[in-house]
Amino acid sequence: MNLDIHIEKINNENFNNFLHLVEKLAEYEKLDPPDKDAKIRLKKDGLSQKLRYEAYLAKINEKYVGYIIFIMSYSSFLALPTLYLEDIFVLKEFRKKGIGKKLFEFCILKAKEKQCGRIEWHVLNWNKIGINFYSKYKAKHLSTWLYYRLDKSQIDSISQKLDLKK
Repeated sequence: MNLDIHIEKINNENFNNFLHLVEKLAEYEKLDPPDKDAKIRLKKDGLSQKLRYEAYLAKINEKYVGYIIFIMSYSSFLALPTLYLEDIFVLKEFRKKGIGKKLFEFCILKAKEKQCGRIEWHVLNWNKIGINFYSKYKAKHLSTWLYYRLDKSQIDSISQKLDLKK
């Protein structure tokens, strides 16, 4: 099947379609979707003059069927930018049609355009479809690095304690 897949950057006109896809990803990952305030921040951060992230939508025949979102970080050892792929998602009924491939390869081209030294991302350990997909690209599973996270409540709690020590 050779579908005409069009990729476009998010904008004011297609932003609600982007939000719908983010909500579908949350549903797939069994997570809470963005709340009202998060949706406002997503719009501001993705459409303002100073972007905090870039997002692109995959579209087939006027239907938005997938998206990618990424941010840039920097490698001090490589002295080059790193493209961090936050999300890549395709609606269930459109999977296995080359859309994820097109989005991922678009991401690779963006990394090349931005002169990145690498692309990084995470895959949930239960997401066998995603793991198999990235394996086709010979992506390396990094078992030597452990990823840690502080969530917003932890950041708030710790920073409050640090403010008290001043």
